[in-house]
Amino acid sequence: MSEAFIDLYRRKCTKNWLSLVIIFLPLFLISPGNGFSQRDFYQSYHFTQADTLRGALRPERTCYDVTYYELRLRVYIEQKWIEGSVDIYYNALSSFEVLQIDLYHSMRIRSIEWEGQELTFERRKNAVFIDFPLQKAGSSGHFRVNYSGAPTEAPFAPWQGGFVWTTDDQGTPWVTVACEGDGASLWWPNKDHLSDEPDSMLISVVVPDYLQCISNGNLRLQTSEGRGFTRYDWFVSYPINNYNVTLNIGDYVHFSDTYQAGDGSELPLDYYVLSYNLEKAKKHFQQVKPTLACYEHYFGKYPFWNDGYALVETPYLGMEHQSAIAYGNRYLRGYMGGLIPSDMNWDYIIVHETAHEYFGNSLGCSDLSEMWIHESFATYMESLFVECQMGYAAAERYLQSQRPFIANKEPILGPPGVNWDNWKKSDHYFKGAWVLHTLRNAIGNDEQWFALLRDFYRQYTLQQITTDTVVQFVNRFTGTDYTAFFEQYLWYPGIPTLEYKAEQRGRNVRLTYNWRADVPGFKMPVLVEGNGQQRWRINPENGRKKSTILENCNAEDIRIMKELFLINTKKG
Repeated sequence: MSEAFIDLYRRKCTKNWLSLVIIFLPLFLISPGNGFSQRDFYQSYHFTQADTLRGALRPERTCYDVTYYELRLRVYIEQKWIEGSVDIYYNALSSFEVLQIDLYHSMRIRSIEWEGQELTFERRKNAVFIDFPLQKAGSSGHFRVNYSGAPTEAPFAPWQGGFVWTTDDQGTPWVTVACEGDGASLWWPNKDHLSDEPDSMLISVVVPDYLQCISNGNLRLQTSEGRGFTRYDWFVSYPINNYNVTLNIGDYVHFSDTYQAGDGSELPLDYYVLSYNLEKAKKHFQQVKPTLACYEHYFGKYPFWNDGYALVETPYLGMEHQSAIAYGNRYLRGYMGGLIPSDMNWDYIIVHETAHEYFGNSLGCSDLSEMWIHESFATYMESLFVECQMGYAAAERYLQSQRPFIANKEPILGPPGVNWDNWKKSDHYFKGAWVLHTLRNAIGNDEQWFALLRDFYRQYTLQQITTDTVVQFVNRFTGTDYTAFFEQYLWYPGIPTLEYKAEQRGRNVRLTYNWRADVPGFKMPVLVEGNGQQRWRINPENGRKKSTILENCNAEDIRIMKELFLINTKKG
């Protein structure tokens, strides 16, 4: 999550929305772009060898595809220690003798086994290069990594990731993990890159008898290991990105419900909360069903139907762990009581993280630099939830409440091919949502817009895509070239400025206008209002002055409808 979220959380999420704006406005005043392209923007940034090893798709990674992980783990709570193994099943996409997996250097690899023999390996930073006998393209196999260690402890979950070793209000151990951005390899060996998800996965965790372990997917088996330990075997039947793999260990109680989809089928809803929050959770989690209904309306049924939907209480705010969403919003409205307009009453974590089951978990990006595909769409989906529940005017008002958090200081797209922890700004959340809101109004046809969203999601569900995939789909679907639009809003920090001049000509107004933008070919229609009633659609272009006559209006009443577009204006 972003710096804005971190600061908000640290301030205990004041319930007064106006005070939130006052807090953040000095930090996030909209500023003009610096004129550099995204590719140039990061040239002065320093990336380490570890960043590149984690972020780049080197031949040692592209040579194989992971099809299945079998993670078996024992957790020693008092020692803050884990040990276990991971069986990694693969298909060879090209012939290789060396492949790369990832595991933080603080974790010890005891051995790596393949077909009854122990393989040699070399560690570089947090990357592990394993020597194999020649594996020919088209072949398949699996190997086991035996490991142990004290995993990274989260300094400030979920923004600074790792294990959270804490206790609940009754002094009972409570252990969880969050690792988005930091990488799943901080606690288990894997191919730690967003481009490769296994088709399915087993997560088997041994914990003390007096605790439960909740993970992703469905619980296949709960069995005694003897000597005061119980094993929980969870199975994920869908592809899952590595940072979504989770474990939650605590004194949980379980209750359940069902959600009925439009076609009559029923989705199991499972909730795991601390015992003393049971009654509160039973009431508060009723919000889940209308949230699922709204998202089904716009995009289709919940994507991980066979694995079910779950909320699991955590000591940190939240995370979109697939089919086991981490929930730590303390049963409050909004974001710890704030962030949403004061007359709205819904839980930000439920709405936002459920949106991620669609964008991020089902349809995801293939490189960390393109996380806007996760966060921008999920943030925009919050406004769709509001629109579904309260109408368009409320959704527009909700989007307006986000504008003070837009910084325009870095491109929405991050530096490609590196895993860079410092890239944690807000603009791929709020600005990205506003880019989608702007695109909706540039298209100017809501029937087409909602069909575009639905078809886009359906075409790429359970896939990893790139920004170019998004752009090309929009261009094909609309029959209009929006390439320059996306280049301006994603590759550059600044937003376009509409320069205009309104001159009275009798009963009419002559409106002269042009865009000032970073991208030479940028053009986008906007709406102009006059006398509070009339509306005109104009089509400015970058650097080219155009004019039109607006009939029966006054120059002083002319207004650019900025509530529909993420733009600056300059009146001449």
